[in-house]
Amino acid sequence: MKKKILLSLLASTILVAQDIELKPLQITSTAIQTDELKSTDAVEIYTSEDIQKAHVQNLYEFLNQQTSVIAMPSYGNPFSQKLDMRGYGIEDGYQNIIVTLDGRKINNIDMIAPLLGSISPSSIEKIEIIKSGGIVIGGDGANAGVINITTKKNNDKELSLYGGSYKTFGGAFYLGHSDDKLSLSASGEAQKSDGIRHINSGKERDEKKLSTAAFNVAYLPIDKVELRAGAATARVDVIYANYLTLDEYNEDVKQAGNSNWGATEQKFDTDAINAGVSYYANQKLSLHADARHEEKRSTYITYSSIADYDYDSAKLSVDFKDDFFSISFGVDMFEGKRDSHASSYAIASDTSKENLASFVMSNFNFDNHSIKAGARVEAVEYRYDDAFNNLKDDYSLFGAELGYNYTLDKKSSVFLNYAHAYQAPDIDRFFNKDWLGNVSFNGFIDPMKTDSFTLGYNNITSKNKFKTSLFYVELKDEIYYYTDPSYISSKNTNIDKSHKYGFDVYDKFIISEIFNLALNYNYVKAKIDEEMQNGKNYAGKNLPGVSNHNAKATLSYLPTSCIAFALTQSYRSKAYAANDFENNFAQKQDAYTSTDISVAYTKDTLELFAKINNLFNQKNGLWIEDNAIYPLDFTTTAIAGLKLKF
Repeated sequence: MKKKILLSLLASTILVAQDIELKPLQITSTAIQTDELKSTDAVEIYTSEDIQKAHVQNLYEFLNQQTSVIAMPSYGNPFSQKLDMRGYGIEDGYQNIIVTLDGRKINNIDMIAPLLGSISPSSIEKIEIIKSGGIVIGGDGANAGVINITTKKNNDKELSLYGGSYKTFGGAFYLGHSDDKLSLSASGEAQKSDGIRHINSGKERDEKKLSTAAFNVAYLPIDKVELRAGAATARVDVIYANYLTLDEYNEDVKQAGNSNWGATEQKFDTDAINAGVSYYANQKLSLHADARHEEKRSTYITYSSIADYDYDSAKLSVDFKDDFFSISFGVDMFEGKRDSHASSYAIASDTSKENLASFVMSNFNFDNHSIKAGARVEAVEYRYDDAFNNLKDDYSLFGAELGYNYTLDKKSSVFLNYAHAYQAPDIDRFFNKDWLGNVSFNGFIDPMKTDSFTLGYNNITSKNKFKTSLFYVELKDEIYYYTDPSYISSKNTNIDKSHKYGFDVYDKFIISEIFNLALNYNYVKAKIDEEMQNGKNYAGKNLPGVSNHNAKATLSYLPTSCIAFALTQSYRSKAYAANDFENNFAQKQDAYTSTDISVAYTKDTLELFAKINNLFNQKNGLWIEDNAIYPLDFTTTAIAGLKLKF
């Protein structure tokens, strides 16, 4: 009965603070700055206050509980999770989302998902999610959209500590200083857990630990010049158990299982530095130059496999803005290298992917009208070298965006946009290795190209923020991995033609001084139109790994100015297992359900908080195929802690 009462309260819910009046938020991470009401894109914006009140241990948890983005551990790895948005599938969706941190891409050149676990939630100022847009500035891979993360640059100073079930401990800090000339910030986080699942018959658990740190500085030697620099580091050591059969999953989801090869241990280290300069010629014209170098090492202890990464990127842009017309144009450069060391599983090799692009984005404003138009031309070059091979190839790609927004009045608007985007294959898909170790170009792989259409409506008042949008996407050569049941003909290849369509609804509503609610609901349908593999026709099939319904809701109750309760419900409907392109496996991806509750007490500079995730001990998992299930969010966990602001 208690469960039914709680779920009935959540029919339409999300988090808002007491005595707040809603207003359009500024979109600051794009080349042309605007606000939610005048935007030509479907946009979600979450502030540092939203993140703080969610009391999450990592960014994946916030995205999965509060936004339209789906996050699921990559084959059991909680610190490197796969992302999906707008129906690209949990298997490959992350390669169709560009993720930026203070304007810098953090996507990888291979099939490793972006390491969002290395970004401390306490350091984030804003998250902007732009759906089916962003190809002009984001570039290669921005088919589903872009997630732009901006870190704090203010005078906040805070320290948080928490502990929880399964010997989970963590802490984070942020120290900021900002004045007319100088801005400094330092942040860091550390967390450790003894783990939940067993990894062997000795009952050892899937331990994990993470530590991150970042430092940024900006200085204005004269009024027209800003100099900036930063550094960041992250260390990850994670052990994650492998899949279970359905019988094992139903019997005891925490067990190691007997049908696979045991647990995987991975260490992942990253160090990055960046520098930039901006020159403001006048109030309308400015020039910007930024460069970044990043070194990563991924070590799979289990397989004695080591890969070193070197990423270098640079961006030059010229921006002009007045009340009627804005334009940004420039050059975007990236070079990524992976050095795979020799092991018992592979020979040593060097693989690289280079991107060189020029772009222009413009915006026109007159009366109630706003028009966006932009284009990007990008050259992509691949290289592969080992003791026996020396290969290289290249592509030339083109992207474009066109959008229109009409402001109906001071609180509502309609918009329509079109985007032509692309995804060049990553280096793991582009090169093929046979059983003798010979490497060649994967002749099956072509760049993916998409045409996206979005129609939307916004209504923003002081008590309610409502957004909805309809979308349709046509895809050519959608990239995927074909899994042959015999594994003989398995390969990376393309779906000849496919399409996706659906709609989004977002509502954030202040009911009264003590009750606030919101809803984030997404419906999507992803269909294969033309594709033949190994004599099998996939035309008319559903893309596996795509849930048609995705809903996140939170009810917030604030009985006093010091106390806040929040009740969150997350739900995703059933889907075909990740490898089930024929839609005929005996087992489907189960529906995902989790109910979370939190309470916080705030007095002056002290906040005490507690949170229970998966209150009803709902069992969840990621289905790859029949009897290959990776448990996730499968048991009740709890944390409690404090935050000091000074």
